[in-house]
Amino acid sequence: MAPGMTIASSETSSFDVIKYAVHEGHGVKGLSELGLRSLPRQYVQPLEERIDMKTVVNQHSIPVIDMSNLLHDPQVADSICDAAEKWGFFQVVNHGVPLQVLEDVKEATYRFFRQPAEEKKKHSKDNSPTNNVRFGTSFTPHAEKALEWKDYLSLFFVSNQEAHAHWPSSCRDEALEFLNTSEIMIKNLLKALTQRLNVHNEDFDQAKENLFMGSKRINMNYYPKCPNPDLTIGVGRHSDVSTLTILLQDQVGGLYVRKLHHDDAAAAADQTTWIHVPPVPGAIVISIGDAMQIMSNGRYKSVEHRVAANGSHNRISVPIFVNPRPNDVIGPLPEVIQSGETPIYKQVLYSDYVKHFFRKAHDGKGTVDFAKI
Repeated sequence: MAPGMTIASSETSSFDVIKYAVHEGHGVKGLSELGLRSLPRQYVQPLEERIDMKTVVNQHSIPVIDMSNLLHDPQVADSICDAAEKWGFFQVVNHGVPLQVLEDVKEATYRFFRQPAEEKKKHSKDNSPTNNVRFGTSFTPHAEKALEWKDYLSLFFVSNQEAHAHWPSSCRDEALEFLNTSEIMIKNLLKALTQRLNVHNEDFDQAKENLFMGSKRINMNYYPKCPNPDLTIGVGRHSDVSTLTILLQDQVGGLYVRKLHHDDAAAAADQTTWIHVPPVPGAIVISIGDAMQIMSNGRYKSVEHRVAANGSHNRISVPIFVNPRPNDVIGPLPEVIQSGETPIYKQVLYSDYVKHFFRKAHDGKGTVDFAKI
C-alpha cells in the first residue's frame, strides 16, 4: 500500500493493520501517512483510558526550577526536593545542557523516523543484532488490548564504542551528545535529592552513583498525526521504572501527569485530576521514577503520566532513563531507615522489577506493588 493512499474505514477490515504497523515495521507513522479517514479499531482505547479534557485542570502547573545557582543557593536544592515530594515532576531551565544539543537531537529523531520502513525494521526485535537497540511501535503489542499511537527507537547505553558499532548512524552522534552533556546535570539533581535522604555529598561515592545512575537508556519517540485522537492515546497511564527520567519534549505538547493528593479527603473527592506539562523553550522535564520512590521509601513520588494523540501535528520526545544497573538490588536506602522509619518496600533485583513492567500493558502505578512489603 503506497503512502498517501487514502483508506476509508470500511476498507481497513480487509487490511491487516497489525501486520503492516507491527510486523512490517511501518508503525503508526506509516498508518498516518496512508491517509486513514478513521482510526483502526486496534487503536481504539476503552473509554476509561482516553483523555477526558474535563479531568484536566489548568489552575495547577508543575514547578519550573532555575538550576543556574544550584551549587550556591540551598533554596534551589530545596525546590527540587519539594517538587519530587509534592509533584513527582518538574521542569528545569539553565540546566547546563547546550540548547543546540537539544535542537540537534530533536532533528536527529525526525531524521531516523523519516527513513523507509525497511531501514527502521533492521533495528526491530526480530532483526536487530543487539538487544541494546530496539525499534518498535506501541508499548507491548502482544499484551495490549488496544495499541498506543506511538513509534519508538530505544537505545541502551553500554559504552561509546558499542554505540558507535550498533546505534543507527542517522541519530547516533546526537543521541550520544545528549546523553553525555546531560551527565553533570543528572549528578547535580541526584546529589540535591539524596541530601534530603541523609546521603551527603561526600558520601555520594562511586557505589552510590552506580546505584542511582549505573545504566542509561535513551528513547526517541514519534507520535504522528492521528485521524481520531480522542479515541486513542500516545502513551497509556504509567510511571517509569527509572531512578530519574530526563525528558526533552518539542513545542507541540501533550504530556499529562496525575496530580498527587496529600490527604485522604482530597484524594476521595478527586481521583482523576490531570495536569498538562506545557513545553517551555529550552527546558527539560524531570520525573521521579519507581526506583527512586522505592529507594526513598516513598518520600519521593513516581507519578502516573500519559501522552495524548494529536490530530493536527506530529510530535516527538526524547527521554533519557537513568536507572540502577540490572544486577543491582534496590530497596529503601539504609540512610533513610536508620532513624527507625519502617520500610514499605522490600529488596528487589532491579532486572526482575523491569521485566515485570515490560511483560504487561501500561497499568498506571501497578508495577510498584511488585516491590511492596
